[in-house]
Amino acid sequence: MRYLPHTEADRATMLARIGVGAINDLFADVPADKRLAGLLDLPAAKSELEVERILGALAASNVAAGSGPFFVGAGAYRHHVPASVDHLIQRSEFLTSYTPYQPEIAQGTLQYLFEFQTQVANLTAMEVANASMYDGSTATAEAVLMAHRVTGRRKAVISGGLHPQYRAVVETISTMAGDRFVALAADPAGSEAILEAIDADTSCVVVQSPSFYGHLVDLKPIAEKAHAAGALLVAVFTEVVSLGLVEPPGAQGADIVVGEGQSLGNPLAFGGPYVGLFATRQNLVRQMPGRLAGETVDAEGRRGYVLTLSTREQHIRRGKATSNICTNSGLCALAFTIHMTLLGETGLRRVAAFCHANAVRLADSFSEVSGVSVLNDSFFNEFTVRVPGNAADIIDRLAGKGVLAGVPVSRLEPDKPELADLLVVAATELNTDADRAAYVAALKEVL
Repeated sequence: MRYLPHTEADRATMLARIGVGAINDLFADVPADKRLAGLLDLPAAKSELEVERILGALAASNVAAGSGPFFVGAGAYRHHVPASVDHLIQRSEFLTSYTPYQPEIAQGTLQYLFEFQTQVANLTAMEVANASMYDGSTATAEAVLMAHRVTGRRKAVISGGLHPQYRAVVETISTMAGDRFVALAADPAGSEAILEAIDADTSCVVVQSPSFYGHLVDLKPIAEKAHAAGALLVAVFTEVVSLGLVEPPGAQGADIVVGEGQSLGNPLAFGGPYVGLFATRQNLVRQMPGRLAGETVDAEGRRGYVLTLSTREQHIRRGKATSNICTNSGLCALAFTIHMTLLGETGLRRVAAFCHANAVRLADSFSEVSGVSVLNDSFFNEFTVRVPGNAADIIDRLAGKGVLAGVPVSRLEPDKPELADLLVVAATELNTDADRAAYVAALKEVL
């Protein structure tokens, strides 16, 4: 076999060496209903031209975000990305290796990582940030593992307002690590009693603000209760632009701040790639996963950049690594940094103000639709709507009319039928009066 050089004897030797009887035994931790029973039903070999035609036809079946009124959020947001971002990320200064093992020849990469860290620290009001993570969900899971290392405890309390996919990643890693977690009930009303869940065994409290349902959460009392119990507060966000208006988590007492940076520099691309943000306090820096770029001077006194901390297994022994899955999303982090640099503080605040204003206008427009109600008393650019009927069905019918109207909660919480009539909608600076009018008109027609 051209691409499978191992013989049956080779495979038998390897399996015996690691102590399993068959290859399938290696996948015992994957639930049986998630494993394929056989080969995928793929067409026979095609020529390059035929493959292009087939894939082109498949791609044409997608509805692009910019094809009509777009109000989808829930962790993936459509913002304007200046054309200069895409131009600058392709400059030769940044075409260094993915991992800057040799800092003397990776100065371009190390410099923008240093600037990226500075921006993230400023945005979150924290003292130090790392050089990025895969995405917001894995950054959240890494924050929980870090809190366990810091406190010596193994129990995480997870808010019902945390993005369901973020919660699922935390639960998966916690289960595999033998850690405990208490996942509070879904909180579409923004009224959960999270303080009551904190006890002497708690390692950390994981709270998202704005929450998955759009509610702004006052983190200060949660931080106070957590600290009094010897626990850490992990603050999460999925919409980084919110930090242009909302008081940053660091100013509210968070110990670790994690989130998704896709909104800056990284357009929607049918699911990725994304860029995870991770910041913490200076006294916890040695427990922070990933790597940290620092500024120094060389032997001749010239400014230079180095990897100050590299606490992952690619740099040190696995037993001493703080993580064996974390990396930095280099290109996405660069795009984030360039976009943030172009905006500056004033520009970010203006974009955030536009997003909030458009969300307020959208929420007000729903008052024209009989049977539709907004659940939120507070929000940034995203909120939850209760509709008469099944939200997923309504979304499909609206899509048929060219309106991408939001995310039905049931899509992310399929096992909670009580949430089937809830819809999470988001607005950004790109939404117009015509978009909102089209949404309302289509919704009236569908209902």
